[in-house]
Amino acid sequence: MSISLMAINLSVIGVKIAQFILSFSILVVLHELGHYLPAKFFKCRVEKFYLFFNPWFSLWKKQKGETEYGIGWIPFGGYVKISGMIDESMDKEQLNAPAQPWEFRAKPAWQRLIIMVGGVVVNVLLAIIIFIGIAWVWGKQELPVKNLKYGIYADSLAKSIGIHDGDHVVGIDGKAIVNFGTLESDIVLSEAKKLQVIRDGQPIDITIPEGFIKNIVKQKKFSGMLVPRYPIIVDSVSSSAVVTEGKLLKGDTLIALNNHSFKYYQEFDAIKKSLSDSVVMITLLRGADTLHVKALVNNKGALGFFQRSPFDILGTVTLEYSLLESIPIGIADCWKTLDKYIAGIKQIFTGKVNASDSLGSVISIGNTFPGVWDWERFWTLTGIFSIVLAFMNILPIPALDGGHALFTLYEMITGRKPSDKFMEYAQMAGMILLLGLMAYALGLDFWRLFK
Repeated sequence: MSISLMAINLSVIGVKIAQFILSFSILVVLHELGHYLPAKFFKCRVEKFYLFFNPWFSLWKKQKGETEYGIGWIPFGGYVKISGMIDESMDKEQLNAPAQPWEFRAKPAWQRLIIMVGGVVVNVLLAIIIFIGIAWVWGKQELPVKNLKYGIYADSLAKSIGIHDGDHVVGIDGKAIVNFGTLESDIVLSEAKKLQVIRDGQPIDITIPEGFIKNIVKQKKFSGMLVPRYPIIVDSVSSSAVVTEGKLLKGDTLIALNNHSFKYYQEFDAIKKSLSDSVVMITLLRGADTLHVKALVNNKGALGFFQRSPFDILGTVTLEYSLLESIPIGIADCWKTLDKYIAGIKQIFTGKVNASDSLGSVISIGNTFPGVWDWERFWTLTGIFSIVLAFMNILPIPALDGGHALFTLYEMITGRKPSDKFMEYAQMAGMILLLGLMAYALGLDFWRLFK
């Protein structure tokens, strides 16, 4: 049994890693291409173009013309090395010689600015294109709040502020909720103060206490804190099901296990797990009849059937768009994503959430991908990471594109170019800061894994 479980886990991990590598490679290559193309257009010499970093050795490299193309072994980013530019390579020797016409430092400030912001521009455009494509191909699937006829299931965190199972959450700070799918993220990012709830037909205001948002982030409760309640309806029966008496059929509604009655999935799941590795009596409704079936709950707590999706039971709404209609939708989704990310950063700096609960490295990023290959989810995450990468790179920190752009803007405004020595020290300070943040984020991820 342990071998099969290990195989399943490795399979899931492998799919996550594959999606992460593909997504990250697309983002890095296109970002660096945003620097490479204007550099070549302005006749700069590009010495290297690398996916991932390659200290000491490369996984693959090939010289073509004046440029070495390669793949490094540290998946934390990538780079283009442009002659005459102080970058992460910290190559000082070329700066001791007079500037050559093909060098970055010999180009006018406006050309250098375009080269530096090219990667960020490409990432923004990529995010917009991805979100347009998602809207056009898949549309938008929403679960209207009004369709939650059985109410919601509240976990212990939600119950701690007074939310009950069966409540209907209809508003946040007086603003009506339309799509249930955005409820939890809206609570966090809007720093909600009150929830409007319908309980037993009566409207109730639930005050969100100080520190609740921080607890949501700390416990990673971005989903599962409030989920729809729905009955257990058989959709299909697996060949692995062991039914010892009677039959399970599509459309059966389960209402009890060993006379422990339930109505909704969460209750059913808890009872089922307590009966693992045993034959149980299932009470079910088939049309107007109440029937009994005996079946094995295996050692993983499974009965061997697939239940009908809650989205099918409750009813989702799929909004479809033409290509032209998708363009403003995609642009709006891009800026909404950026707004949400900035709101999350703001919460860290204002102390609303702890940095140690929110930050993560490539491990956290890779873990956001699903354990099965899902192209819609893949492109959604790639679009999100593209706009996040653009934002992070435009920050005015030395060693980032935004830092170089800031110094170039200073030169264009004042007419005074920062000295090579100043740029060297600024680049070094920026790299120390970034490497420290990367080490901290990676350490947090390892701590969470071992913890």
